[in-house]
Amino acid sequence: MYRLAFKNFIRSRSVVIALVLFLFVGLVSIVIGKQFLEKQQVSVEAVTRLQQEQIERNVQHIPDQFGLLLYYLRFAYINQPDPTAALAVGQQDVNSSIQYLNIRGLEGQRYDTGLYNPYNQLTGNLDLSFVVLFLFPLLIIAFNFNVLSQESEQGTWSLVRVQENRPLRFILQKLSIRLMVVLGLFFVLLLLAVIIIGLPLNERLLAFASTGILYILFWTALSFLVIVLRRSSSISALMLLSAWVLLCLLLPAMVNNYITARYPVKEAYSTFIKQRDGYHTKWDTNEDSTMNAFFKHYPQFREYVWNSPKFNYMWYYAMQQLGDDESAAEGRAMRDKLLARQASAANAALFFPTMQAQLQFTAIAGTDLDRHLAYLDSTGVFHEQKKLHFYPKIFGDSAVVNEDWSKHVPQFFTAKTPVNWGDMVTPFILFTLLLGVGGAVIFHRNGTR
Repeated sequence: MYRLAFKNFIRSRSVVIALVLFLFVGLVSIVIGKQFLEKQQVSVEAVTRLQQEQIERNVQHIPDQFGLLLYYLRFAYINQPDPTAALAVGQQDVNSSIQYLNIRGLEGQRYDTGLYNPYNQLTGNLDLSFVVLFLFPLLIIAFNFNVLSQESEQGTWSLVRVQENRPLRFILQKLSIRLMVVLGLFFVLLLLAVIIIGLPLNERLLAFASTGILYILFWTALSFLVIVLRRSSSISALMLLSAWVLLCLLLPAMVNNYITARYPVKEAYSTFIKQRDGYHTKWDTNEDSTMNAFFKHYPQFREYVWNSPKFNYMWYYAMQQLGDDESAAEGRAMRDKLLARQASAANAALFFPTMQAQLQFTAIAGTDLDRHLAYLDSTGVFHEQKKLHFYPKIFGDSAVVNEDWSKHVPQFFTAKTPVNWGDMVTPFILFTLLLGVGGAVIFHRNGTR
């Protein structure tokens, strides 16, 4: 009986058309994800080549002034995306994954990003997570909205109740058939992603698959709750589509607007202005006060002579450093507000499964805001290491030819981002159980109709 019901469902022309369409859209999203990774790799190779060429060119033209040379030299620091990022592009859709820095003021460089098509920023990338988050619920709604109402409207429900001792089992069997088909489509897309993108079979892929499965189960449970209300097919479809608009569009937008208003990041502009003013005003400030402030930050450099008759690069880089020092408070405030935004979004997502799935997908892929802020923090460490390496050579007027420039290659950011299985699965399980139990109770109450 179950096998026959499955064959009847899967042979439906509308079901076949829907599955082919979703398979095509999913395949397109996988190809887009692969192109994203390829674009990132091309950028890494380009910046590696560019750094080598610009070092060689500038060393050749400026062989005797370390301070002037380091004014021009830039060094790449790269946030290499995990292969899983092809499934959920997240923050890397708008935030640069490559910082190309000189050793001058950091704050004026840290938040630089590339130029992107505004339309693409509005619509976002069509990655696989988008397909699962926003399109799969529509497929589940289309499959399930008339599972029970169709039986009543065709006059077969009374026969089912006579022949089936447990009518609920009959409804659950029909739902399980549709659930298996949707899950089968999801697994096919994941398999295609593994083959096309070359995803490693690791914990991250398992976590992505688990989140997708739980999200599909949630929407199936929600469909079950709606259909057992015993409304007509049109009303059930309207209720489920309204739930999709509410959960996928309206509530996330409301939460985002609230968080943006609650934590306005005015420091994004003031940090840049403070850094620029902190540097430029030092041209008209007493040199002794500038150097005293610099030596307070770096007491290890007091031994170097800075007040020589010729132009002194020690004073120049001290001005750059003081620009960063004077804007540090704004930079920390901006970072704290961004972290507060992320924490508020995570707390709100506990009550909204669509937001929870979206945050989990980007966290698994390493493309969430936490990962980007960790990368920016690490950029500060990278910049400091470069300064501490080159400052003694600049201040001591070392010979440029004595530096081993072959060692100065792009460096990569690495971060340990373990999968938090408890935070990932618990909200979905609770919501699915709540909807399932609520649906069962309602069905038994209405079972005699």
